[in-house]
Amino acid sequence: MKIAVIGLGYVGLPLATLLAEHFEVTGYDRSTGRIKELESGHDKTLEVTPEVLRKTSMKFTDSIEGIKDCNFLIVTVPTPVDEKNNPDLGPIEGASNEVGAILKKGDIVVYESTVYPGCTEEFCVPLLEEKSGLKYGTDFFCGYSPERVNPGDKNHTIDKIVKIVSGTNQETLEKVDSVYSKIITAGTHRVSTIKAAEAAKVIENAQRDINIAFVNELAMIFNKMNIDTKEVLEAAGTKWNFLPFRPGLVGGHCIGVDPYYLAHKAVEMGYDPNIILSGRKTNDEIPRFVAQEVLKKKGEGKVAVLGLTFKENCPDLRNSKVFDIIKYLRSEGVEPLVHDPYHTELEGYKFTDLSEIQDCSVVVLAVAHDAYKEMGIMGFKQKLSAQGTLFDLKSLFDLKDAQKNEVTVWRL
Repeated sequence: MKIAVIGLGYVGLPLATLLAEHFEVTGYDRSTGRIKELESGHDKTLEVTPEVLRKTSMKFTDSIEGIKDCNFLIVTVPTPVDEKNNPDLGPIEGASNEVGAILKKGDIVVYESTVYPGCTEEFCVPLLEEKSGLKYGTDFFCGYSPERVNPGDKNHTIDKIVKIVSGTNQETLEKVDSVYSKIITAGTHRVSTIKAAEAAKVIENAQRDINIAFVNELAMIFNKMNIDTKEVLEAAGTKWNFLPFRPGLVGGHCIGVDPYYLAHKAVEMGYDPNIILSGRKTNDEIPRFVAQEVLKKKGEGKVAVLGLTFKENCPDLRNSKVFDIIKYLRSEGVEPLVHDPYHTELEGYKFTDLSEIQDCSVVVLAVAHDAYKEMGIMGFKQKLSAQGTLFDLKSLFDLKDAQKNEVTVWRL
């Protein structure tokens, strides 16, 4: 089995390095800069350490010709949405066309990219057939094994998360399962069809999105009632079957995106997905809600926003809703100071050294990076004016501790 991994980002690179411990693996990415970076032993996503990159037996290439001798090809490219929240299949279309150009009889193509149910066989397979001149199910075969990568999480790594596997037929399923079983210590879960595997993936994040939307709506309601949402949720959580979701910004390339893929397919089939889209609307409202509350507390003072990435301890900026907060503040004439421990420059933003953020009327703690946790409540007090407010969007600090240290805290 010669394996190729197409797309060496947050999903593809850690997967490829694991597979390389058991198979002959070639990692392909069309970005020459990305390949040079990895060959030098550096991963800007911080998912794979320099030590692992130095030791890996994996070969790297920026040429599709570099994987033409591989017979098990895994596609791990992004599946974003466009400005109207419609699925952007451009990356997966491009990857399918490239793979189709080098496809051979007997090859298996496995997709890991999150898509709507039916996408692999209805959208990708025709591209593979057209480019290769081969027939699906006779000359080549497909599988779908959705990625479950949690960027920045060093505990729930790929090998420790159960892997869903599917295939064109039983024989293909066996082969797909045999490959992933080599690296997934948590085990695999077989499903009968590719479409079922696609559906399982897309509802994972849609479910979380809807549950978070519910507590985000509670946060907006309780804000009007002057009730602390976290206290209410902790009290309700004393019942065994109350689900422990928390309010917050819902960005990134999964929870804030995947529901639109399912909604798109539902509408295409003639069904109006009210709950899914309602959840999306509520969660997309949170940045504006936070920004409006910041403006109420700002007065004539400065505003600082700490953390730009979509989640803690991760450099990934994709679809971060922190930018929406800043955009709203700018629309009201407020240019906030910005800081993130993983970034020092970004087009359109002027970063401020953490030590220079002082005497602010509002500090928005938007992302719970460890660097901010380590500051403690007193570290934030030093950055606030006497009447300043800390917007603790992740509820990092205890309200009693904040009150004891005379720090005013607002949180979702």
